[in-house]
Amino acid sequence: MTSVNGLRCVVTGAASGIGHAVAEQLIKGGAEVASLDRNTPTAAVNQHIAIDLSDPASIDGAVEQLGTGWNALINVAGIPGTAPSELVFKVNFLGLRHLTESLFDRLEPGSAIVNVASTAGFRWAERLEAHRALLAADDFESGLEWFRQNPQEGNTYNFSKEAVIVYTMAMATGLVEQEMRMNAVLPGPVETPILADFEESMGKDNLDGVKFLLGRHATPDDIAAPVLFLASPESGWVNGHPLIVDGGISGAVLSGLVPAPEI
Repeated sequence: MTSVNGLRCVVTGAASGIGHAVAEQLIKGGAEVASLDRNTPTAAVNQHIAIDLSDPASIDGAVEQLGTGWNALINVAGIPGTAPSELVFKVNFLGLRHLTESLFDRLEPGSAIVNVASTAGFRWAERLEAHRALLAADDFESGLEWFRQNPQEGNTYNFSKEAVIVYTMAMATGLVEQEMRMNAVLPGPVETPILADFEESMGKDNLDGVKFLLGRHATPDDIAAPVLFLASPESGWVNGHPLIVDGGISGAVLSGLVPAPEI
């Protein structure tokens, strides 16, 4: 089992789904956990702070309450594409980035940042120039203005997760001097309370097809275990990596065995 004993970890989205499973596994492994979520978690976290990731002022207030001396930031919180487009983009990317960069000075040397993205962001390379322009708008408000001025095709959820993937890769070497690492986990469909929202926004037939090929969808614990590995010192030379955790469906798509889904 991945060793997280003694680590002090901040987890967003700890009240449900993957975030809950991450918090539970961290606590079981002997880590201290601070929860950042709009809802109160049921896991026995050491500290909970209510936060609205669509509001930079709320994020700033939560950061002040956290204090210093943390070893890992695990960004799990997110909302599906059934929500209003700007809200999806604020929470899934702009809020994640604002929180992460606000915590740089509060993370200890050797710390790890793990962002939960999605295999729905698999077309990131096709829009790389757009994502590079987005990253150049380097604060919450300018990023939101860029998004308003540059409407993107398709589901905003997909674009927001593409942005998280590109951000993760682009930031990795820049954090080396601070002795920190940033990686991402890319789940496929997961049995969480918002799975029905993904069936609505991405097409139930698409998700049922994945389930048929693999035999089941992932459980939150399936995703939490690789998250803990990337948050732990055991993955110390892994940096800037988008780790696909989807039971193999991406491999089938990338190798041409099955067509890419229209999501």
